Amino acid sequence: MALAVMLDLETLGTRPDTVILTLGAVKFDPFDPTREPGPGIYMRMDIEEQLALGRTVDDSTIVWWAQQDPRVREEAFEGGRTSVDQLHRDLNRFLVGAGDIWAQGPVFDIAILEDLYRSQHWGFPWSFWQIRDSRTLFSVHGDPRVKGRDQAHNALMDSVYQAQAVQTIYQQLGLEPRA
Repeated sequence: MALAVMLDLETLGTRPDTVILTLGAVKFDPFDPTREPGPGIYMRMDIEEQLALGRTVDDSTIVWWAQQDPRVREEAFEGGRTSVDQLHRDLNRFLVGAGDIWAQGPVFDIAILEDLYRSQHWGFPWSFWQIRDSRTLFSVHGDPRVKGRDQAHNALMDSVYQAQAVQTIYQQLGLEPRA
């Protein structure tokens, strides 16, 4: 069975054409809660490059970031940056052989990535039928993540927490892989 991927973005807005601040993703087995999510990838995206490509920033999101945990905010805004081309290469390579692609609301994370890929005339590294929505799963079943968890809004840590939550729910529901 192919491993699933949990993908998370932190951004500077909520529109599909917004600037991506960070991307985190981990591979995981939703049916095996004893298997920790990983390996993962994490990228801090080049903000200036995306602005030059016409991507947008929402002032209210900048205000929201100013109110977040200083450690997470500094980590997201500091350090080296990844180009859009490098994101394309690294994410596509990471997704090779992946089964389901999970996001905490694909109309956010997946829509933003698809908009970026479309703007660069790249094909998507997933098929529409692979996309899964953890937000809906958590809403229907209950969200097992710990409120106030450490490093919320760090894209890689959010991917790990969301993947672990999917594993917990699958175990609680007694779900097994399809043959």
